[in-house]
Amino acid sequence: MSENNRLHYRHASIKRAQAFRKQMTEAEAKLWSRLRGKQIGYYFRRETPIGRYIVDFLCWKQRLVVEVDGSQHYTEKGKEYDRRRYHFLRQQGFRVLRFSSSEVLQNTDGVLNTILEYLQNPLLSPYEGD
Repeated sequence: MSENNRLHYRHASIKRAQAFRKQMTEAEAKLWSRLRGKQIGYYFRRETPIGRYIVDFLCWKQRLVVEVDGSQHYTEKGKEYDRRRYHFLRQQGFRVLRFSSSEVLQNTDGVLNTILEYLQNPLLSPYEGD
């Protein structure tokens, strides 16, 4: 694996990521059941450490992170954490797509279509406010 393709992470993040894989939310599990095994033509990893953060789903080839946000992401503290995290991931060259848990549960096909659109168009970049 070349230097540019290495994911840099803190070793403590490995144990946290492993724990997260064992306790996925209902929305994460539903989305993972549709992303795993290259079902949409792209390989995804789940609960992957990048730096000090762990992302829900990662397509390394297209440098696309997909996040499923539960209620904790809508608090002021959660929003601030997500802003720092987003800026870090962007600095590392990743694009970040965010979906609410309810959106994933109620409109899984629509979420998958959006993900596929971003995978097929690597120049598309979702806007995230400062």
